Amino acid sequence: MEAKSERKDGVLIFFIDGRLDAFGAQQLDEWIKGTLQDDDKELVIDLSGSTYLSSGGLRTFSMLKKEMKRRNGRFALASVGEYPKKVLDMAGFSTILEIFPTTDAAVEDMRKKRKNPTLFNEIFYKKIEEGGVSLTIEPGWMTSPPTLRVTGDLSKVLHARLTEADIRENQFSEIIYSLGLGALGATKKEAIPLLGEMITLYGSMVWLPTDGNNTPDFLTPLDTKGDVPVYTGYNVTLDGPFNEYLTLDTEDPKGISLGNIYKTIFSGARNRVKIYKGVVAVTIWGVLAGLASSGIKQSPVSGTSLPANATIMDPAYSSQWMASDTSMSYQGDTLVSFGFGIDYEDDIMGFQQEDLDSLFYANSANKTSSKMMYLHNHGVIFSGVPYNASLDLNTQVKKIVNEATFVDMRHLLDSTRLRRAKIGVSYIQKIVREP
Repeated sequence: MEAKSERKDGVLIFFIDGRLDAFGAQQLDEWIKGTLQDDDKELVIDLSGSTYLSSGGLRTFSMLKKEMKRRNGRFALASVGEYPKKVLDMAGFSTILEIFPTTDAAVEDMRKKRKNPTLFNEIFYKKIEEGGVSLTIEPGWMTSPPTLRVTGDLSKVLHARLTEADIRENQFSEIIYSLGLGALGATKKEAIPLLGEMITLYGSMVWLPTDGNNTPDFLTPLDTKGDVPVYTGYNVTLDGPFNEYLTLDTEDPKGISLGNIYKTIFSGARNRVKIYKGVVAVTIWGVLAGLASSGIKQSPVSGTSLPANATIMDPAYSSQWMASDTSMSYQGDTLVSFGFGIDYEDDIMGFQQEDLDSLFYANSANKTSSKMMYLHNHGVIFSGVPYNASLDLNTQVKKIVNEATFVDMRHLLDSTRLRRAKIGVSYIQKIVREP
């Protein structure tokens, strides 16, 4: 059996050519699993090229109907021939599956009846559509002023001067959203040589050990009050609420870059957010159009061969210290990220320059980055997570990190692209540096 797929008006369509018997059903299962992306909600199987259907195919249809229901979407068959229709009738599937005379009829019906519930009460949100990008804004909370708490010295990381005395221990229960340089291990001495890119999301710690294997590791404790510490040489934690939630959609299959998402946040905040001071913290749950990433390759501890005044980002040494991948990987997978940005086009006189310098560094892999904007973001990739922007961001992040299939973790380059996203934004009022 053979099959080809296409997307039309947001509907994933499979055209089957051959016998949909037990073996063909197994093939179809694999093809669909390899093609279905985390934001696909509507699926049509065109059977015009198939004259045979058995119980194997029926089991596949049943599974696909359940999967699309889980995604709050629809599954349908189209162009069903005489014999497959008799099998569907005999098995009682004709009454439980949607069947259309043609694929075009199925797509048109799905387009017209597409579930597009109002995400928020109209009193509380503002919608902006520009350049093919739709942005919905919902107010969050202002229970306390959002603060970025910086632990450790970024300068020591960049100059590879970390010592055992610089390593701090954090408990899982103390961290909701943070990023930095960290490791897990039985002792501090064991962790230091493995310090790498790190992100924590609702008590789960994901990191990229600098052991040469380029394979992330993670730990999600059932009891966050246990005595397993997170060792970190540098860490930035968000304290406080999200002031706004943004829901972003774009019709462009190439998506919108992380850099342009931040530019949109910055430009909007300058015009309408009274408490905006030029620094934001951002948590994203979205569907990737392509991941561009980098990561530190060796632990930046004191005693390396780096010259005294050099940094690991200097062009002469960066290839030894940093690995980058701009191939736009993981298209259609789910991204959960945390990070922050500094808007130098705004008046940021409310912050000391040394506080701002503690948050970011210029990454040479960001070829198109602007000196008027500096971003620092880490992200975790998951697969098989149905995207539904009407769901609560924090609840979904917690559920994803505990239940979803973990794929990868990276430092995000500004060119990373998303097709759609639910975004929590905190307008930072204070930066606190801890020794």
